Amino acid sequence: MIRANDIIDKVADYYPAADFDIIRKAYAYSAYAHRNQVRLSGEPYMIHPIEVANILAEMKMDVASIASGLLHDTLEDDPMTSLEDLSLRFGDEITALVEGLTKISKIKFKSSREHQAENYRKMILAMVKDIRVLVIKLADRVHNMRTLDFQKRERQEAIAQETLDIYAPLANRLGISWIKQELEDNSLRYLQPAMYREIEEKVTRKELESREFIDKTIKLVQRNLTHSSIKSQISGRLKHLYSIYRKMVRRDIAFEQIYDIVAFRILVGTKAECYNVLGIIHALWRPLPSRFKDFIGIPKANMYQSLHTTVIGPDGRHAEFQIRTFEMHQIAEMGIAAHWHYKEGYQLDDHDRKQMDWLRQMIEWQQDVDNPGEFLDSVKIDLFSEAVYVFTPTGEVKELPSGSTPIDMAYSIHSKVGDHCSGAKVNGKLVSLRYQLKNGEMVDIVTSNRQHPSKDWLGFVKTSKARSKIRQWVKKEEERRSIELGREFCEKAFSRSKLSFNQALKSGKVQAVAEGFSLKHAEALLAAIGRGKLTAQQLINRIFPELRKSKKGKDKAEEKKTIRKPARDGISIKDIDDVMVRFAKCCNPLPGDDVIGFITRGRGLTIHRRNCRHVDQANSERYMEVSWNLDRTTAHVVKIRVMCADVKGMLVAMSTAISSQEANIASASLKTTIDQKALCFFDVQIKDLEHLKRVKMALRGVKGVYQVTRMS
Repeated sequence: MIRANDIIDKVADYYPAADFDIIRKAYAYSAYAHRNQVRLSGEPYMIHPIEVANILAEMKMDVASIASGLLHDTLEDDPMTSLEDLSLRFGDEITALVEGLTKISKIKFKSSREHQAENYRKMILAMVKDIRVLVIKLADRVHNMRTLDFQKRERQEAIAQETLDIYAPLANRLGISWIKQELEDNSLRYLQPAMYREIEEKVTRKELESREFIDKTIKLVQRNLTHSSIKSQISGRLKHLYSIYRKMVRRDIAFEQIYDIVAFRILVGTKAECYNVLGIIHALWRPLPSRFKDFIGIPKANMYQSLHTTVIGPDGRHAEFQIRTFEMHQIAEMGIAAHWHYKEGYQLDDHDRKQMDWLRQMIEWQQDVDNPGEFLDSVKIDLFSEAVYVFTPTGEVKELPSGSTPIDMAYSIHSKVGDHCSGAKVNGKLVSLRYQLKNGEMVDIVTSNRQHPSKDWLGFVKTSKARSKIRQWVKKEEERRSIELGREFCEKAFSRSKLSFNQALKSGKVQAVAEGFSLKHAEALLAAIGRGKLTAQQLINRIFPELRKSKKGKDKAEEKKTIRKPARDGISIKDIDDVMVRFAKCCNPLPGDDVIGFITRGRGLTIHRRNCRHVDQANSERYMEVSWNLDRTTAHVVKIRVMCADVKGMLVAMSTAISSQEANIASASLKTTIDQKALCFFDVQIKDLEHLKRVKMALRGVKGVYQVTRMS
């Protein structure tokens, strides 16, 4: 078992002036707090915090982090340990780190999705306060994954999935590649055990087969570099298991079809030598142009720098080369931990603070998100997407998730630029707002004061900031439009009753009615009327009860309903939510039809087919753009007219044809014509336009059917 002196010896190698007494005290305190505990393996629980501290020492972390690694479970596991006690013994800094770690592990949630969302929200908040909390948490997760064998199968899978979804990408975001790779490989081991063993066995065999190829390649490269007076360190290896697994899944290929499984790393002294080495490699073997990446010229946000190139190497085998300086390699392996500059107070310096700006931005964006699940979706977008790097006209590099559009770029510049983004020029050419940006493109955002965010943008933007800002604007616009509609409905209803709506508004009577409906203010009442939840007549009845009509039964029933549940039935309404919807009987619109909405007086929105004859007669100012939300559709009744031969069994045959397409017949009628033909009319419950086409095709396949027509 590792002892306190073993950890102290490691710290002394890189920080001789450290306060080793703090580590000894933390070791002793943790040992006492966990004295009666054992792990599922039967070993003393103390082994876990010691291993976590040891991992942190190997990462060359500061004394406060290592002490916190030793103490990270004491608040949760030892009832005698308190924040006051820790602060008294170890100071505020270590106590704050331990408290941050404890908060992450103590959170309880109602459902698995909410659990994850709230957990990661709190974790990221903790990271922003002190990023060391995350580094310690990653070390904790590394050791837990190393000892996962003793958990039950169900628990193993849950922990492994959480590790793969959250902790491995966070390690990657911090640039700590060895933690990322170890967490990914161990997650695969428990999530896909058979696949893990198969890849592991094949990699072991491949490594033995590739040893001669690796040695031969290293000798040839070393000889050429020495000839060019470049001092270097060269190594060759097979890629880690999870990266191979991902490539197999992403490309849908077998292990044997992966040709660039061998990766070589060349470490040199200077940046200039990196490019010299690249030239030598490309002179030796033919490079694959699509596989070259310059992360030295454009570093990743996590500080990673390296040249990547894949060549057709000796014996025609593909080989990937990573070329970097020794300093770049240290950063590539340890990320933020390699840059930890601890001056007085153990604060991050300006360089490290700049590197972690993405965390602060994420917190700013999530302030506008109420739903934990929505926040998790935003976080996953930021964590899992591959990055694309584009330039502003001034030459500034912007890092965005893969698949980002000019709108994402605009919001990354400023919220107002995003709100008024009307187009973009990419490399001098105009592109659509849906255009997906590519690496190295120069993007010039075009703005217009007449342009505003659209709900449609949510269908293709990628960044969480863009989504958050668009949702904010859409909600405000929905409210504004609902209030305007409600005001218009009220003014016309009051006018018909020879009343003044403005006088009722100024007198405070509308406000009083709003409060009677449990609404905060008059505008909220107008919005409810605009959405169709309430009617203008209800408002009149409340203010002027003496004007009620004789048939009070219906009015009284309506007045008791403060809110009516809107029926959307698969309809998405541009820039407005939560409005009452009904479907026109004249044309019976069906999911998939080109449709348009018409604002009725106090009855919400009526949906017509765009080619309906009644739409042409309608007031064009009351048109509203709508579309189908095919994820939320229900069955709609469609009338179908069939002309067929008047022979025995025809009705049964047609009914069977309709039923064969999983369509329900609501009603059917038949009449004969003088020329021994029959006209059949079916009311059929249809899901969408494609479903209707299948039903019509099945009817046309019945012998004796001459014509099948959808009726309006």
